[in-house]
Amino acid sequence: MIMSNIINENLIKMELHGDSKEAIIRELAQSIDSEGRLNNFDDYVQEVIDREGLSTTGIGFGVAIPHGKTEAVKTPTVAFGRSKNGLEWESLDGQPVHMIFLLAVPKEAESNTHLKILAALSRKLMNEDFRELLVSAEKKENLMNILEDIFKKALQ
Repeated sequence: MIMSNIINENLIKMELHGDSKEAIIRELAQSIDSEGRLNNFDDYVQEVIDREGLSTTGIGFGVAIPHGKTEAVKTPTVAFGRSKNGLEWESLDGQPVHMIFLLAVPKEAESNTHLKILAALSRKLMNEDFRELLVSAEKKENLMNILEDIFKKALQ
């Protein structure tokens, strides 16, 4: 799988504008939809929101990884955004979320694609230096370089 098939600069939001979990999910999903990667925007968003209802995707350390695996998705995709002020996300550590990775995976995709991406992200995000790189990157190109390495390794 080619890296540009998972994430590109159009899927990175340097500053998110939403002020709630649902607003942020919609904002990032809109960037996925704008790239032509969704069959149905509303169905995808509802799947992600339903998944959030099962258990929080706020993993701690200021990070959330909401995700949905549904027929509403055409191709595996990751959108990334940052929130300077932070958002309430019912995170495991009770802290606000500043970095959100929204995963979109087709229902018919290889069953472990999203698990590979989640595992790779979770491992890397445990590293404080790595999280600091994500927070401090000033350009989308810098973020792409940082994220590219994770997804290449995850999908090999």
